[in-house]
Amino acid sequence: MHDLTDRSSTLALLERYDRPGPRYTSYPTAVEFHEGVGEGQYRERLALANADSLAPLSAYIHLPFCEHRCGFCGCNVIITRHRDVAAKYLDYLEKEIDLLAGALPDRRKIAQMHWGGGTPTYYEADQLGRIFDSLHRRFTFTDDAEIGVEIDPRVTHVAHLHRLRALGFNRLSMGVQDFAPEVQRAVNREQSYELTRDLMVEARAAGFASINIDLIYGLPLQTVDGFRRTLERSLTLRPDRVAVYSFAFVPWMRAHMKSLPDESLPSPELKLELLALAIDAFTGAGYRQIGMDHFALPEDELAMAVERRDLHRNFMGYTVQKTRDMVALGVSGIGEVQGAFVQNTKKLNEYYAALDHGRFPVERGYEMQPDDLIRREVIAGLMCNFSVSRKEIEERFGIVFGDYFAPELHELTTADSATTDGLVTVDDSEVAVTPLGRLFVRNVCMVFDRYLRGRLAGTAPIFSRTV
Repeated sequence: MHDLTDRSSTLALLERYDRPGPRYTSYPTAVEFHEGVGEGQYRERLALANADSLAPLSAYIHLPFCEHRCGFCGCNVIITRHRDVAAKYLDYLEKEIDLLAGALPDRRKIAQMHWGGGTPTYYEADQLGRIFDSLHRRFTFTDDAEIGVEIDPRVTHVAHLHRLRALGFNRLSMGVQDFAPEVQRAVNREQSYELTRDLMVEARAAGFASINIDLIYGLPLQTVDGFRRTLERSLTLRPDRVAVYSFAFVPWMRAHMKSLPDESLPSPELKLELLALAIDAFTGAGYRQIGMDHFALPEDELAMAVERRDLHRNFMGYTVQKTRDMVALGVSGIGEVQGAFVQNTKKLNEYYAALDHGRFPVERGYEMQPDDLIRREVIAGLMCNFSVSRKEIEERFGIVFGDYFAPELHELTTADSATTDGLVTVDDSEVAVTPLGRLFVRNVCMVFDRYLRGRLAGTAPIFSRTV
């Protein structure tokens, strides 16, 4: 962790680099998706994917329902207490599973699956079992498959945990965000430490191999002392992995965030201090920093992947499973198949109508070009391993790194640049992010983003801030 005792220089960097920018769960980012890519293109890519019959898939299933809306939430969710509405969704999810299986008759192995939301455990344990069984009748899992699910401790019961584990789920992600009561009230997410602790004990007893907790810095009413207590309590849980996300305050995209008073949000300087607290707390307790916002115990697979320089990243986050193709099921789900991104419609009625007519409910997407693939590899290397080998990129893509990225290298290394600010080092072998630069790794990646300059030149906001 960078020593923040030199506060004046660190705050100067914050003022310079804390600006809107992507999180790079994909490259190109989702803002480049367009309606010119639809169901026809998806079927073409699935046919290509089917021919690669020995390669396993990744799969994401979106379960969008929640009982209450959390003030910090930026996900595509549907708030309802009408269980019949949510039950109907499962009927159509099964239709989409059937449609997908029909398009992949020769490719039915899954190496990574994640269920997100919304709140998957909004559903009863038997309902979750129904969807898993529907998928499992058509697809099989590799012996070392990562099968994960997000849970909300407020609506998750012991029966959920034991049923999920019996089905084959081996990873849990628990939302925590912050244990401070005043912060929880401000974001409509009241969840006690005791509830979270007890559910984690039950999950370990059920046999889950890895348990992750999510924290967020930058929430309303957060303070240094309050967040420090949250970190101390989180460490007593000894999660296998921890994600510490920057609050993406995007009221222009999520109208419910407009109810959060601006004066209650931490200043950029305070946000940086909260992030520094988290990095120091977890690394000081023996966790390995993974990418820009994750931590893992040394024996966890993510930490070992970092040692091997074999960490990967996709829409589901950091992973040790590298699969070329990821299929997504459910409203708003984003998949990546044979060099194309595809995203399902976000509207339930459109989702149902497409499936009623035997069509994939694809709304938009993006077909990658050769330049996209090269830049994606560079950005992924920086996001996952904080470095990129120039030789590896040259050998893989048949380019001369210094020539191909001459403008980017110039931007990184001239006066008043990321190099002179101490964020990166550039030599003949690699571009590497320094310990200080990890605070601003999204900014370093932005240099290699061909699409970004035009996007940021517009007046309408698009991205959350980078720190």
